[in-house]
Amino acid sequence: MSAKSEKLTAVKGMNDLLPPESATVEWLESKVRALMARYTYRNIRTPIVERTPLFIRGLGEVTDIVEKEMYSFDDRLNGDPLTLRPESTAGVVRAVIEHSMLYDGGKRLYYMGPMFRHERPQRGRYRQFDQIGAEALGFSGPEIDAELILLAVALWRELGLNDVCLELNSLGQPNERLNHRKALIAHFERHSEFLDEEAKRRLHSNPLRILDTKNPAMQSVVESAPRLLDFLGEASLLHFETLKSILVTNGVEFIVNPRLVRGMDYYNLTVFEFTTNRLGSQGTVCAGGRYDYLVEQLGGKPAPAVGWALGVDRILELLKEQGFPLVEIELDAYAIISDVSVLPVALKTIETLRSAGVSIQMHASSENVMASMKSQFKKADASKALFALIFGVDEIAEHQVTVKALRDGSGSQVAQSLKNVLDWAPTLQSKK
Repeated sequence: MSAKSEKLTAVKGMNDLLPPESATVEWLESKVRALMARYTYRNIRTPIVERTPLFIRGLGEVTDIVEKEMYSFDDRLNGDPLTLRPESTAGVVRAVIEHSMLYDGGKRLYYMGPMFRHERPQRGRYRQFDQIGAEALGFSGPEIDAELILLAVALWRELGLNDVCLELNSLGQPNERLNHRKALIAHFERHSEFLDEEAKRRLHSNPLRILDTKNPAMQSVVESAPRLLDFLGEASLLHFETLKSILVTNGVEFIVNPRLVRGMDYYNLTVFEFTTNRLGSQGTVCAGGRYDYLVEQLGGKPAPAVGWALGVDRILELLKEQGFPLVEIELDAYAIISDVSVLPVALKTIETLRSAGVSIQMHASSENVMASMKSQFKKADASKALFALIFGVDEIAEHQVTVKALRDGSGSQVAQSLKNVLDWAPTLQSKK
């Protein structure tokens, strides 16, 4: 097959978002923007492409993302190693450092946008996927951990999502994790016959990730492994207990999962996941935690930070599972054009109405001959518009347009003057 005749399709795992599904995403994003404003989180937008060392330093060389999943390449002009962002936290931290955003105190930020990971596409898990995330930098107390969790809980309430469970854990501080790491390695070495090849590879590079295995044959040895919570010092325990107390007081249910570790190296203290049993193996819909050392690790002055990210695709799948209807585009009126000769006046009127906030779909023809009025009325009815605006030759000659009700069952018609369009424009928006 020649290059010209080859069928062009999207890259595997990178999907088109088409109407009407795209309207649901817009609805979700509008809910997020309104909620973030109430919690005083401000939008930040970072580049899709970042320098590869940012993710190697930020996420850790032995994480799955860095080892297997990043889309990396060299810049053709200068040879710089670049990567399509696999997540946004590292980029947000880089921007905060580069622009000295913490010079006057902590910042609450949120983002929305596409991420890229080269992994096997499956339901709710694609190679290009959108994430929404919230990050709070410059705040060290457990109250900000709680605020971010409460923000996510408020979002589930706004979206009408049920069956979402919160799991919590604490990873403590580096010295506590080091002591636990030694005990963990010793435990797994004593039971090496139960480890799969992936676990053996991780044993000395990142043993904490072994606890996150999905291999059923390893569950017993994982369950009997030393718990990180047992290695926490007084300060780490107080942070965790205070967080739990705040959540209990606010009526937020949760379970403590001592095996919850998260996939990136930068986490410390609080980690959490919101999970559901409605999406099969892809049950995590939102996850995050505290990363107090990442700012310094990426070259900034030491500053605490905490955040979370959710997968938009998984939220959409969960909405579908719960029977959430597709969001319909709200349409006030459908403009019916009787003849090509009325187009100039019709378009002027339509634009005036649109400037007043009226949503209008105009009938358009592929030829210089308009479709029959019967055909246009069928399209007007199918559009679910409240009204039809009928631009007839006789009406235009009298400087009028006929407005016909389509949804109230009356089928009533009224002639409106084209000389004072803005006076009657609000009558087309009775549903708003």
